[in-house]
Amino acid sequence: MDNDITQITLIDEDGVERNFQVVTKMDIENKEYVVVVPEESNDSEAIILRIDKDSDGNDVLVTVEDDNEFNVVSEAYETLFSEDDMN
Repeated sequence: MDNDITQITLIDEDGVERNFQVVTKMDIENKEYVVVVPEESNDSEAIILRIDKDSDGNDVLVTVEDDNEFNVVSEAYETLFSEDDMN
């Protein structure tokens, strides 16, 4: 996934298209992740998605379901943004 993408559209489990702002993209332990927040919601809770490849080599976004993996990415995200706040 390109680093300059600022918005993505995803289809939720109900088949509804939703727009998300890309907060950041991170590379952790040889995997790529993207952190997004919904555009149309007042809820600014960030969502972490892993960038995987499908059988054709295209990028696909996957929900991080493993608790350990989620915690590693969450900590990296929090560290990144707490450092940005200090500068």
